[in-house]
Amino acid sequence: MSEPVGNNQESRARPGQRRMAQWTRDYVRLPGIPDEYIGEDGAPRPAWTRFFDAFAALSPADIERRFASADRHLREAGVTYRAPGDTSDRIWPLSHLPLIIDAADWRQLAAGVAQRAQLMEMVLADLYGEGRLVASGAIPAAAIAGSSEYLRAISGIKPPGGRYLHLYAADIGRGPDGRWWVLGDRTQAPSGAGYALENRLVLSRAFSNLYKSMNVERVAPFFEAFRDSLRASADRDEPRIGLLTPGAFSETYFEHATLARYLGFLLVEGDDLAVSGDRIHIRTVAGLKRLDVLLRRVDSNMLDPLELDVSSYLGVPGLVEVLRKGGVVVANMPGSGVMEARALLGFLPNLCRRLLSEDLEMPHIATWWCGQKSAREEVLSRLDEFAIEGAYGRGVPGFPGSGPVLPGELSPSERDRLKDAIAHRGIDYVGQELVRLSTTPVWENGRIAPRPFVLRVFAAATPNGWTVLPGGFCRIAEQADARAVSMGDGAVSADVWVVSDKAVATSTLLPAVDTVRIRRIAGVLPSRAADNLFWLGRYLERAEATMRLIRALCTPLRDPARGNSTGTSALHSAERIQRMLVAWGATAQTARANPAKVALDALQNEEKFGSALSLVRSAQRTATGLRERLSPDAWQVITEMADRLAIEVHDDDGVVSAAELTLQELASFAGLAQENMNRAAGWRFLEMGRRAERAINTTRFARQFAYDEAGDEDLDVLLTLVDCQITYRSRYLVQPLLAPVRDLAVLDPYNPRSVAFQVASLNEHIAALPSLKEHGLIERPQRLAVAIEAMLTTAEAATLDVKTLFALEQDLLNLADAIGLHYFPHGPNASRPEKLTGLA
Repeated sequence: MSEPVGNNQESRARPGQRRMAQWTRDYVRLPGIPDEYIGEDGAPRPAWTRFFDAFAALSPADIERRFASADRHLREAGVTYRAPGDTSDRIWPLSHLPLIIDAADWRQLAAGVAQRAQLMEMVLADLYGEGRLVASGAIPAAAIAGSSEYLRAISGIKPPGGRYLHLYAADIGRGPDGRWWVLGDRTQAPSGAGYALENRLVLSRAFSNLYKSMNVERVAPFFEAFRDSLRASADRDEPRIGLLTPGAFSETYFEHATLARYLGFLLVEGDDLAVSGDRIHIRTVAGLKRLDVLLRRVDSNMLDPLELDVSSYLGVPGLVEVLRKGGVVVANMPGSGVMEARALLGFLPNLCRRLLSEDLEMPHIATWWCGQKSAREEVLSRLDEFAIEGAYGRGVPGFPGSGPVLPGELSPSERDRLKDAIAHRGIDYVGQELVRLSTTPVWENGRIAPRPFVLRVFAAATPNGWTVLPGGFCRIAEQADARAVSMGDGAVSADVWVVSDKAVATSTLLPAVDTVRIRRIAGVLPSRAADNLFWLGRYLERAEATMRLIRALCTPLRDPARGNSTGTSALHSAERIQRMLVAWGATAQTARANPAKVALDALQNEEKFGSALSLVRSAQRTATGLRERLSPDAWQVITEMADRLAIEVHDDDGVVSAAELTLQELASFAGLAQENMNRAAGWRFLEMGRRAERAINTTRFARQFAYDEAGDEDLDVLLTLVDCQITYRSRYLVQPLLAPVRDLAVLDPYNPRSVAFQVASLNEHIAALPSLKEHGLIERPQRLAVAIEAMLTTAEAATLDVKTLFALEQDLLNLADAIGLHYFPHGPNASRPEKLTGLA
């Protein structure tokens, strides 16, 4: 490839043009030029030339700043995933350069994907319907029966909504001849669309001007069409749509939360759903609410433990029977994953001609299913020329790993073992021709390098046919010689830009103002989400109480003059604080240990459930299950708290500084919740968790430091713990006295830190929630809250001895338990009658 700029011209070119020329020369020195950059005629593809012309105009510092901005957004927004076998989340690895496809190339690709999606739908309709393809021999019965994804329980069920597939995806790569080839089909529950959306959001912000100048096709119309098609598939005008997730430990849970939030769906787990009559319902804090459409991200055989996998805890007992009765639309239908079997690939060309009367527009990798004698003999005779894959599912039976086996790289004994396995049970194996994946440019160590990639393209079924996402989910391998790409170690993802020669209209998922009927409703809050919000509030409040104790313990250590002036009283108060930290499970130290060691341990000992770090980690785990309900700012605050507390500190100043900064972040979270959350049931349960826990903790503080013989130092500690020093001094021009301190901390309804204030707030929130019984009587949580509020309203500070405070603490614990039992029931108490009115 010749250089586009000669030496004489380069000396007069812009700095960006000179950098572009240098990068072009860099390509020549690379082991291979990125295939996507070079067209079939050997010249750079015009779309890539446009991109690099604009990219080269950026200074190196500007490029690095934009890359850093993209990385920071991923980190702060908590964009994560889990590779197979991981026990913790990883930050999403995003390539800083997009994969670019021109409009003409994309039209050909999209047509092939849409045709393939339609073919899959027609084959599924026959397999679970009349069965003519198997009866006629167009598909061998063994090729279907061998797949665990063929579900006999679904046979004969007419899919509610009229189709088996609502979302289809194809993994594709570009071959040496420049044509796109299908590497695999995804019909079960295709993943990656949410990450493709997140990739677009990140990269379009980092390179906003470049993104606009390239005329990149927008992805919002695809998601809008997909959402509208699911809505139209239901049997009522305003359906309720849920996205069924395996839960927060799923490898792609972040994607589930992203799609639910972006599309406006409810994110639900199997425990959130129940069968009542012929319908699926969501368990909400207002009772059972009908669910019309279920977009599933749970494997088919896990959907119903009654008729499918009996060991499943992820599904809904009775779901298949509801499908038989047409009570819910499930996208994609259970059993649709059978079309992912590699055993079927070799039969698709004939099926396409038979069902669609046309040839496949996009070929797939040549595949021989060893369940047929002729194909098996062909594979065994030329074994080293094939890659051996499992005919069904990931991996090759009898061999480790989830990728293909290359016979030419096996030891003689392993190669013989593979041959014997194919000869004796060929139904489980396919042979596929060895292919070289096309490469795309990536930014590596300040320069461009070629890396192999696989592109997943999505198609959504609509009333007007299949619509294809203009872009997709691109995975790039770390090694230049990779034969397959998965999101494991070293792999990264890339945004996919389908570019046009003319301007692209902006689009959004928000509807036009004049097309929407205005509504003011609270929405539906599943009981699980309410439970998580309640405990998120409790964990954060517990963490705050622990850090206030740590700060109070360390303050005399940082102020020797104060410590000496208070003498024995200060030591006595410090010992009480240490005993509280030990009793709360915050430290492994003893109550008489060095205060500095106790404070440090209570701050950062993650092995102790009551330490500040453990509590914030618990809050973070709970918040993970609420990703679709928490704003990015709220999630960022929680993540920053956990990161801050995990930083090792070595002295008293470091402990106090970490505690104080984290307390400020807790205040920031409270402010976000107070000012930014809609005043619906979710906000109320978050507030109820905070108020209940603060009331319990303040009562414990009062019991420990406002006992009958409490001295000045103890009372001063209590005022510090409940943040009432300024208020007390403005009211009473005397040293701390027992009765006024008790009144301020426990009984004062105007003090936002007092027990009385928390109980009054709890009463207000409980009263706003719906009644779950039809008898009209006051229910147990409100009955307990009203009784406690009445006691606090009529009590006098002089009567608040330790025994009374202990009884109050027990009443508050019972109230918190009653809220959980009433609104977050589990087991046999999980089903409740639906209420026609009330906040949901």
